[in-house]
Formats: sequence, C-alpha cells, structure tokens
Amino acid sequence: MYNRLISKKSKLAVVGLGYVGLPLALEFARNVSVIGYDIDEFLIKNLNMKNDPKGKMDKKSFEEGDIVFTSNEADLAGAEFFIIDIPASIDKHKNPDLSAVEQATRTVAKYLRQGGYVVYESTFYPGCTQEVFVPMLEELTGMKCGKDFKVGYSPERMDVSDPVMSLKNTVKVVSACDNESIDVISNVYGLVVEAGIHQAPTMRTAESAKLIEDIQRDVNVALMNECSIVFNRLGVNTQDVMMAASTNRRFVPCEPGLVGGITIAKSPYNMVYKANAVNYHSHIIPSARYINDSMGEYVAKQTVKKLLAYDMPLLRARILVMGVTSQPNTSDFRNSRVVNIVRELKSYRVAVDVIDPYADSDDLEERYGVSLAPAPSGKYHAIVIAVPHNEYMGLTEDDFMNMIDPNGLVVDIYGIYRNVISQLRYWSL
Repeated sequence: MYNRLISKKSKLAVVGLGYVGLPLALEFARNVSVIGYDIDEFLIKNLNMKNDPKGKMDKKSFEEGDIVFTSNEADLAGAEFFIIDIPASIDKHKNPDLSAVEQATRTVAKYLRQGGYVVYESTFYPGCTQEVFVPMLEELTGMKCGKDFKVGYSPERMDVSDPVMSLKNTVKVVSACDNESIDVISNVYGLVVEAGIHQAPTMRTAESAKLIEDIQRDVNVALMNECSIVFNRLGVNTQDVMMAASTNRRFVPCEPGLVGGITIAKSPYNMVYKANAVNYHSHIIPSARYINDSMGEYVAKQTVKKLLAYDMPLLRARILVMGVTSQPNTSDFRNSRVVNIVRELKSYRVAVDVIDPYADSDDLEERYGVSLAPAPSGKYHAIVIAVPHNEYMGLTEDDFMNMIDPNGLVVDIYGIYRNVISQLRYWSL
C-alpha cells in the first residue's frame, strides 16, 4: 500500500476537512495524490479557490499539492487509504455521540475495496474503534478486517492555536488491527510527520493515550481553578502564588482558566462512560470537569459582585467581553466557556457587548444565540479579557482607560495585564 501511494498508483482520502483534516490533507498532498472530502459544499467551494474560511491555512499552503477537494462522495472511489477526521461528540446526557463518525464510516464503506485501509483520528473511548467501527465496516462491506481490509487508529494531537504543536512537530501515535498494517500506517504518516512515530501495541492503547493527554490537562486546570477560588476568598493573588511555587523544580506550572474546545472538554466524559461500562465509578475526572464547566459562571458572578461592591447599579451597567472562541488565535468557538460568561452576565440584565477578531458573528449567533459587536462603543463599567488573542496581548492601561469608566473594573481571566493595570480596578483568577 505504501509503495502504491508514493508511486501515485493509488490515492489517499481525508474525510473531514476541519481544523485537523485540512492541514493533514494539504501536507499529504505534497507527497501523494489526495482526495479531500467534506459534505460542506461552501467549504469545498472555498478550498477549490485556495481559501480556508477558518483562516488557519494561507494560500501558499495550497500550492504544489496533488489534491482534489470534493463534496461528491463518488470521487472517493479513487482512494484505497482513508483517514477519517470527523470529530465525535457528546450528547446532552454527557455520553459519547458517534453519529457523525458513523455517517462518515457508511460513506467510506461504499468505496472501500479489498486491500484498503481505514484510519480513524477522532477522539474515542477505549475500545471504540474495535468494538464499534470494525464490526460496522465488516457488516457494510461484507469483508473481514485483517484479511480483506485493514483498520488503524491514530489520534489527532495538533493544537490549532500553537504553531509549535503542528502536524510535523508532534510525535504521531499510531495503532492498527495487526502488525503488518501498523508498519504500513507508520510509513504513511512518516511522510508528513518529522517528529517521529510511536507505535502503540493496540488501538485501545492509542485511544486511551489520547484521553489521558486531555484528561491530565483538564484535571490540572481544575486544580488551579479550585485553588484560585480559595485564594480569591483569602485575598491572595493566584499569579503571585504561582510565581512563588514555580521556584520549586518539582512544581508543575498550570494556569487557571476556561477549558473548552472540541476534545479536551469531551475526553473526560468518554473515560467516565467507559469506566461506568466496567463498573467503576470515577471520582477525580468528573469532579475536575464539574469545576471547569462552572468557571464561566464563576467569572461572571465575581464580576457582578465587584460591580455591586463599587455601588454600580446593574440595570445600567455595560460590560465588554473581549474574545469568545474556545482557543486563542482561532475562529473555533465550539464548546466555548466564554459563552457561559455572557449568558450569566445577561441573566443579571446587564448590557453585554462581545467582540472577537476571529469568530464569525452569524455562526456564533446561530449556535449559541450570541452576536458580536463590530467594535467597542462608548464607555464600559467592566471589561472582561476572556481569550488571550494576539490582538489583545499588547494593550496598555491607556487603551483600557479609553474604553472604561474611571471607576470601572478590568477582569483579566489569565492575568495578562497583572503588571500593567495600576490605576483601574483589577481582578483575575
């Protein structure tokens, strides 16, 4: 299979061209023939014009690549190696929702031929690939996994807001249904990953590795968030505590803040779901998720309390929220905890303006009922810096004084302006 791909006798298909799938497809296209497939016709139209609507890939990224972008599933007939990059979700009961990945699997199954490969990159609970998608592919194709076709699992690990954790620079974990296929899959990913390949012994191991990466960060942030709540009641600045504690080489720095996004906020629920399936009641993981899920409301309530303490009548208060996306410097607002801040503030009947240099206002309003203001206007009684976008990192106190009431409050969730704000009222986690 590897030789067929590099000789371009066969094609590789990336199914799902989102934040992970598109960079992957473009990178592979520098080495093999690629079919980039997505059901979003608007997206495909833009990609064919070398335009990434999400703004993460510039036009240069589309050059010198052997790739066809399509929303016509029949075009997948030319592929033998399929990578499914469709995110799994969580339903309203906090259980895994595999429906989108199942639909993509049905599509791929129509064009999977004998000797073909299917690799999943979605975030799953341990055992999901082997227990759900292998039987599904076997039923849909009438073929046998391992004998007629191969299946692998390789979790996505890119951080779309961090150029250091790019596809090339991040070790790729791969796994497969047998030893023969794991070598092939490793060689294929080796075409685009410079940091190296780690072969996990089983697909269940690779699925678990992805979960624990996300859960560890979730738990660490929750710990800092809970400590920050306590420090706030004690009148101790969390950032000062962090600086002091960091002088101990055994201390692991982790900032308090909001935890949203498409994977980190879902991975804990996948682990809890599987733990329940084997009759284990998890304690730390759901507790951490509860803390992080509630931090948006906590920030909003602290903002309101401090305004009241300054004798500010809430019914005429105006608050500016800067940033709404789930990660800095991206347009991705899926599972944004900033939305919780906005909703909680509005529940007190205060006027809230939200700005963000990356998010699409129409999409944001359609998904969450929150619209963006074109720009700050007038004087605000509080400003909440909710996302550390690059555009917000270099602001001065004078910039804030031009937007805020002289007695106003700056709420700096991540402590960006801790050593900058001296004349205005200031609070951070």
